[in-house]
Amino acid sequence: MYQTLRTLLSNARCWDADSERSYQDLFERLDTNKDGKVDVAELREGLKAMGIFRQGAAQKIVSSGDQNKDGCLDFNEFTKYLKEHEKKLWLTFKSLDRNDDGRIDSSEIQQSLAELGIDVSGEDALKILQSMDIDGTMMVDWNEWREHFLLCPAHNLEEIIRYWKHSSVLDIGDSIAIPDEFTEEEKSTGGWWKQLVAGAVAGAVSRTGTAPLDRVKVFMQVHSSKTNRISLLGGFKQMIVEGGVTSLWRGNGINVLKIAPETAIKFMAYEQYKRLLSSEGAKIETHQRFLAGSLAGATAQTAIYPMEVLKTRLTLRKTGQYAGMFDCAKKILRKEGVKAFYKGYVPNLLGILPYAGIDLAVYETLKNTWLAHYATDSANPGVLVLLGCGTISSTCGQLASYPLALVRTRMQAQASLEPSNQPSMSSLMKKIVAKDGVFGLYRGILPNFMKVIPAVSISYVVYEYMKSGLGISK
Repeated sequence: MYQTLRTLLSNARCWDADSERSYQDLFERLDTNKDGKVDVAELREGLKAMGIFRQGAAQKIVSSGDQNKDGCLDFNEFTKYLKEHEKKLWLTFKSLDRNDDGRIDSSEIQQSLAELGIDVSGEDALKILQSMDIDGTMMVDWNEWREHFLLCPAHNLEEIIRYWKHSSVLDIGDSIAIPDEFTEEEKSTGGWWKQLVAGAVAGAVSRTGTAPLDRVKVFMQVHSSKTNRISLLGGFKQMIVEGGVTSLWRGNGINVLKIAPETAIKFMAYEQYKRLLSSEGAKIETHQRFLAGSLAGATAQTAIYPMEVLKTRLTLRKTGQYAGMFDCAKKILRKEGVKAFYKGYVPNLLGILPYAGIDLAVYETLKNTWLAHYATDSANPGVLVLLGCGTISSTCGQLASYPLALVRTRMQAQASLEPSNQPSMSSLMKKIVAKDGVFGLYRGILPNFMKVIPAVSISYVVYEYMKSGLGISK
């Protein structure tokens, strides 16, 4: 049976005219009880017969392809799964085939793994190659690659297609996105901290470059209303007249300083939450990643939130009001108490869920759309597509959480009022809507959107330079 199935696998190519017939023959061979469906037990026996049995592989294949959730695959589900899986295999094969000669040798395997932070010796790369090399040529062509992986779940292939890494390089000033993913090899070799450092430095330069737009955004969030309209240019003029050109960077120092503790806490918390939410050794699912990322963001925000309050106060300060961030912290503590450092905490925490959820959902949708319609010879989307997807997804996330961000900023700024005059989140939101309408919740969104593209562009360029300097560039 093994030789027969192997022959069928070699003939079953989803872009050949005879693919339906080949898939039909393979399906009939696996369907041993002839009920028109292949269940886990039948697939497991078929995999054993082909000598490619791996623990849990049959269950994963059935779960991935089972659209009607009846616990088995009919011919349509089986065919659709193989075609989609074969496309992933083709993209991976083309990505590994560096010289585009239609074959993969051991040096290409070694080079590709090295770029993923996985260092293997030439001998180990040769062993990997030999496990797929059927004809003994010391090279793997498409048919051999395809035969080796077609009836194996694709989870491990995601470690090879690393172009689609949702990276921390995209710093748009609001660090509540889901943290980055790192392989076990990157964690063990120290590559992860280099990438975090590169991302942090890129974020610092990016935030400094777009600080004037960030300050005018906060200025408009707090001071603009129907009766006191502040335009973009009007906001800049008021700030320059009051404190000079350098006043446009007020609050930037602490905004940059909080990157390091926030990134470190978020990364460590994310790893812990992932372990708690997923089974040992299992691949983390999208909904688990979303939950772990949201919890990690909440943990990091809780720890550094006093710095957020200081950033808002320093951004809005008048000339001579505070000597610096420490003077600001002392005055707030003395006049308003410890509670003042957590004003606006609830809307800030609530804003994490819509931001992270929509950011992840939009990114995954854009990624999958690109792979489905435009990926032909490579899984590499190129810089423009990657930045475009990240920018659009982050912008959508910001748009959803912006009203909560505005309420948070207002509460942070108004914390110096008498306790009896300090509104709650819901009452402040109602007051804004009653006075300015729904659009009042989006005051300052123009400069917020204006800073996205320059922020992403600056952070990407700096990130690439940092990667090169730290020895983690391709």
